[in-house]
Amino acid sequence: MFQMANTREQCSWVHTDYVEATKKAKALVRASVNRVVHHEALEKRFVDVNPATLVIGGGIFGLSAALEIADSGKEVFLVEKTGSLGGLISNIDLTFPYMHSARQMLTPKINHVQNHPHIDLFMETEVKDISGYVGNFETILTSKDGKDVELKFGNIVVATGLKTFDPGVIKDYGYGKFPDVITSVEFEKMLLDGKILTKEGNEPKNIAIIHCVGSRNKDYHEYCSRVCCMTALKYSKQIRSALPKANIYEAYADMRSFGKNCEEFYLQTSRKDVMFMMFDKQDPKKIKEAGSRDKCKLLVELNEKLCGTSVEVPADMVILMVAMEAYDNVTDISHAVGISMCGNDFYIEKHPKLDPVAQARAAAARILATIAVGSVEIEPTTAIVNEDICCGCQTCIKVCPYTAISFDEEEGVSVVNEILCKGCGTCSSACPTGAIRTKHFTDQQILSQIEGLLSLKEV
Repeated sequence: MFQMANTREQCSWVHTDYVEATKKAKALVRASVNRVVHHEALEKRFVDVNPATLVIGGGIFGLSAALEIADSGKEVFLVEKTGSLGGLISNIDLTFPYMHSARQMLTPKINHVQNHPHIDLFMETEVKDISGYVGNFETILTSKDGKDVELKFGNIVVATGLKTFDPGVIKDYGYGKFPDVITSVEFEKMLLDGKILTKEGNEPKNIAIIHCVGSRNKDYHEYCSRVCCMTALKYSKQIRSALPKANIYEAYADMRSFGKNCEEFYLQTSRKDVMFMMFDKQDPKKIKEAGSRDKCKLLVELNEKLCGTSVEVPADMVILMVAMEAYDNVTDISHAVGISMCGNDFYIEKHPKLDPVAQARAAAARILATIAVGSVEIEPTTAIVNEDICCGCQTCIKVCPYTAISFDEEEGVSVVNEILCKGCGTCSSACPTGAIRTKHFTDQQILSQIEGLLSLKEV
């Protein structure tokens, strides 16, 4: 039997008073000793794994994961809600920091997926519902024409991608009011077409690029979208190549060029005769129409932090580096699949340090390893019902976040599906009769741990 007294994270690493930290460490040891005598053996359990895999999302992540799994000879069901594959990257010209063509990278993957013998492709289709448990899932897919398809599979890859923030809600930027105030996505389309022109068809002499539009802002998204700075630097390089005489201005809050060779990319761009201006992310920035005496169409007003004064930046075109955000249906997907979300509506890993799977090939490798073994270990700390005292009120069924509890009408008691149960303890705390308990977290174990913690007895 094992019970850990975590004196490192809970004592030595978080306290500066060594005397008090030592007292707390002793209390934690007492609590663990008190609890461990009431432990019961937990039995390892395994379930067989269906070798097929469901991939939700046909962007670069979904395509890569699907190909990795399918190339090993395993069946893959790839679901894409739109009518085309590629996601956001299909609208990108060149990638940073090496300026490789996104299309040259994406097109072979799309062709490979469309012609792969082990990939079943479902376009303009959405996941309606998912049931089952790890290793053995079932789903119903609904296509655009209303047809339903039932599938069975053992693993799921969620790669639903991102969408761009709508800057129209920030009135000071004039997006939608001034035709030459455009988003980064719209500018990418210009680059793909090979022409950088204003709405009047002229080459802009002054181009302003504004960072952090909708991100790192308490009114919209407080997080950093992580790609905007590097993409803006890429734009400056591309503009300088296409329009050698143009004046280029980059207005940024903090230049975050992290990643291999990205800092070098920043250095190269800074030597391309680009003017960088720093602003406070919470300070107002306003785009207005230029006056008749100004030799430009627009003016960008901002407080420049480095010189400490308010400046007006001339512009014939303004590029808004819009934030990345989750799709509107991300909550429905997370509930269907049974994964958690952070406060910014993004999916989170099981554990960011101890169990991260955030890249396509890493996810595919994890799945292939599970398929190769043929079975997967399931959680041993599950809930269990004492049928003798269960009153059949079904409170546990209502509060279970994993739909792991059902009601046996014949016996009049609740029944736990121990494969679906994650041992969260919600049902145990809600049960009015105490009929349901969670293995390894029984009342006796918890209370004895508290008694040991509060005891004045020295170790």
